Amino acid sequence: MDTIPHILVVDDDPEIRRLLGKYLDGQGFRVSLAGSKGECESKLAELKIDLLVLDVMLPDGSGLDLCRALRGRMPQLSIILLTALKEDVDRIIGLEFGADDYLGKPFNPRELAARIRAVLRRGRSEPQPAGSRQYVFANYVADIESRTLLAPDGSAVDLTGGEFELLMVFLQRPGRVLSRESLLDLTQGRTADPFDRSIDILVSRLRRKLGDASVFSMLKTVRNKGYQLAVPVERSN
Repeated sequence: MDTIPHILVVDDDPEIRRLLGKYLDGQGFRVSLAGSKGECESKLAELKIDLLVLDVMLPDGSGLDLCRALRGRMPQLSIILLTALKEDVDRIIGLEFGADDYLGKPFNPRELAARIRAVLRRGRSEPQPAGSRQYVFANYVADIESRTLLAPDGSAVDLTGGEFELLMVFLQRPGRVLSRESLLDLTQGRTADPFDRSIDILVSRLRRKLGDASVFSMLKTVRNKGYQLAVPVERSN
């Protein structure tokens, strides 16, 4: 089995594609390249891609629209958006559309490689102690090993890697008020800048998928402090 992560870089600038492809290959990743939305779709149909590095501006369509479409069709695909440095709106919309992370242009390729590793790490199943394979809360069942979430009616809830990792952080610390800074550190291993809204948007997405988007009975906002999982949590086999 090929365990080397396969990265698809989608950018309409051939020089950026070439440089990123060369650098990421040197970092131990398997890399494929695409210069348009259509080429990206073709590569995804042909290849098994673990993570997509996706530019927002593409010659044949919006990377944001593609991100939203792929999130609906391929919920397990990890996506990092590349946006213009000042396009905060694109970053926020991208996170709302299901991106796992974003990086503003221009950027250091080393930072992109670090973000890729962090996102892939969040998507992996890690060994857990015996007797703690599942968390049960509000009639939901989260399975650690398979990284799946079952709704009270037994149906599967599609979560991205980032959403599942955030849920695990809350389930492992029920009742604790967790600041945005600590949540960002625990889920992504990085510190927040003053305008970083990624955790807020990730919480909003998780609330929506838990049916908690209007009542906030499970994931409560604690003013000026952060967020709290406010329901009992049980561990089971």
